[in-house]
Amino acid sequence: MEVRRTAPVKLVVPDGRRKDLHKTARQFLYCANRAADYCWADKSYKDCITSNSKARDELYDELRGETDLTANLVQEAIRRAVQATKGCVERWKNGKRVSQPEFTSWSMLYDKRSATFYRNNVSLSTVNGRVECDFELPSDSPTPFERYVLSEEFEFRASTLQYDAADDEFYFHITMRKYDADKDGDDGDSSEVSEDAEHQTVLGIDLGVNSLAISSTGTFWQGGDYDHWTREFEKRRGEIQQRGTQAAHNALLRLGNREEAWRKQYIHTVANEIVSEAVEHDCNVIVFEDLTDIRERLPQAKWHHLWAFQRLFDYVEYKAPEQGVSVEQVRPNHTSQRCSRTDCGFTHRNNRDGEHFHCQKCGYEVNADYNAAKNIGLRYARKRQHKLRSSPTSGDGDALVDVRITGGMVNGESHRPIAGD
Repeated sequence: MEVRRTAPVKLVVPDGRRKDLHKTARQFLYCANRAADYCWADKSYKDCITSNSKARDELYDELRGETDLTANLVQEAIRRAVQATKGCVERWKNGKRVSQPEFTSWSMLYDKRSATFYRNNVSLSTVNGRVECDFELPSDSPTPFERYVLSEEFEFRASTLQYDAADDEFYFHITMRKYDADKDGDDGDSSEVSEDAEHQTVLGIDLGVNSLAISSTGTFWQGGDYDHWTREFEKRRGEIQQRGTQAAHNALLRLGNREEAWRKQYIHTVANEIVSEAVEHDCNVIVFEDLTDIRERLPQAKWHHLWAFQRLFDYVEYKAPEQGVSVEQVRPNHTSQRCSRTDCGFTHRNNRDGEHFHCQKCGYEVNADYNAAKNIGLRYARKRQHKLRSSPTSGDGDALVDVRITGGMVNGESHRPIAGD
């Protein structure tokens, strides 16, 4: 059974960054209202869109292009519209008068990636980078913030940032969740996956240039077709640009629309197959490498590779929960240089040579990207097992976190730690 608590906290926003929050809120409301327009049907509630995945598939790329919002804020705006539409549909079914949802009040939803918590402040995503806001806590203790937000028993959920125009102040209503396994009950929300579930099976995913994605089960999504058609579009675009006529300009616009639709469909297909791979192998967690600084880590990657990596993660992130699978990220340092054999774990830059991995210590040889995918899954497994053992609420701490690999499973028990783990 879930226990949810909300702790309202007043934020101290730097004077130079207040306008960034206001601009972000305007674009967030724009996305929510655009999504409400798409979801709503005047004639019959049966024609209303109440599927998150359907609304996101249709609107995500458009809204990312029309605004400066981060991926997570766009997704939360669409989710807000879908949830509001669902509520209207239920009232409509019961014979009550309803109208299309409209969002006018100043508020934004932040998830655990667009809001990063520290003990005395929070880092919020905006249209102009992140803004660090201090907490203004009351003098009495324990405050709701200390009881819930700083408690290891509660985990952060999507929370609401609001602005009070009367006193010109910002307030963050932080929603926390705790799962009590000793109590029976179900809140009926099958789309959310509790991180408190003791036994987890993980599918590790590595991203690359030659292979767009590689799973720890040994499935490769090759980047050859993606690169080929990208070159074809570039070649065709160059030929049209040489004409310099109005007709050529119109042809360029049509070509751009076709290319955008093709890219979107291609990445959606790969995302669906990754989720299916997880379901087929009974995995309840998909783990990606953190995409921060990926441009520096993959200097040979072109802009369309970087676009594909981010979109692929975004698509998997919202598709997977509908199949009961959560999506996580881990730091990627050394995953391509470390031996993934559970009795080794030796890390050295000479272990990898292009697409080939050859451990200089134990002699293990395998595809380098596959080796990295296993290490990504194992890194999450070790992190999760350490968290379970150190938590006072985790029982005996012997819960397993397995990583699916070709031909079976492994876990992080016998891996030797390396710097940064």
